[in-house]
Amino acid sequence: MVERQERAAPDGVPTRIGQVVMLHHGGDREEARRRLLDLWTEVGQDGDPLHRCTLAHYLADTQDDPTDELAWDLRALSAAQEAAAGRPDGDRDAARGLYPSLHLNLAADYAKLGRPDAARSQLRRARGAAAALADDGYGDGVRAAISELARRLGETAPPDGEPREPPGHDHS
Repeated sequence: MVERQERAAPDGVPTRIGQVVMLHHGGDREEARRRLLDLWTEVGQDGDPLHRCTLAHYLADTQDDPTDELAWDLRALSAAQEAAAGRPDGDRDAARGLYPSLHLNLAADYAKLGRPDAARSQLRRARGAAAALADDGYGDGVRAAISELARRLGETAPPDGEPREPPGHDHS
């Protein structure tokens, strides 16, 4: 996600986010959360929507409480929708490319919170948006995670021809 934004954002924020994500992946969750919150404050509520989307997405991953994780994932989706709605084509395409992962995260959040209907709704949205994913490591990983969550929720892939909800459409 960060790599895609660096092409569109020469201001260094994506690089700084990436550095904090590396810190998080290295095991320092508390420090990563603190630094991401500092960046969130710096970018601001009205800052670049793709920056806010990325920050909220990674902030969700640093939360201890599933309700807080859900709140950050909802912020990430909202920022992606904002970017897709009123931005140049490159930003719009980047935001749409994030929908599969964003909806997948929301589905996982709802599953953790014991809300299976909301989880399944978000999982359907993730599946519907997955067509936008490239056939690369990132796309393969997101598709595999969608399949794994579907299995955990007792779902199977929808039959061909089943209508799919458009990406970013209403979030439960």
